[in-house]
Amino acid sequence: MKKMFLLSGFAIFLFSSCNKNLPDVGGTAAERVANEWWVTLDQGSQVDVFGLGHFKMATYNTSANNDTIWVDDLGKGWQVKFKAKADYNNLTIAASNAPNEYYPITVNLTDGKILLNAGHTKSGNVGDSIHMKLEFSDDPGTIYEMNGVARTRFAEDDY
Repeated sequence: MKKMFLLSGFAIFLFSSCNKNLPDVGGTAAERVANEWWVTLDQGSQVDVFGLGHFKMATYNTSANNDTIWVDDLGKGWQVKFKAKADYNNLTIAASNAPNEYYPITVNLTDGKILLNAGHTKSGNVGDSIHMKLEFSDDPGTIYEMNGVARTRFAEDDY
């Protein structure tokens, strides 16, 4: 009887200890615009002006978790990483004379927008697209466009 009582007590303890009431930690302020993207660097009507092909870049929250995000080409395009203001309701991005973190230039970003379900991945699936116009202080007056589609993390969509 004593063994049965101990075994029952242990079973009750075991099952009650598995009940976890974890708080909902939520997301970041930037989650609607944060993603990895497959993009090309274009100029006017010339797509992929430098012959880089599609490269991965990222948009993600800053530690302040406010209306500012990082725009980062991960060193693959013009080698820029800078902060931009984001309008999370309209899914737009802008920056003026933003300091670059990779080397000492500034960046202007205009017409930055994320278009939900407006792009097509490499395999033909519908995905979000990104568009922005960029001007770099080491090439003043030249406007480049960065255009692309959200990274799905499926192998068939990676470049």
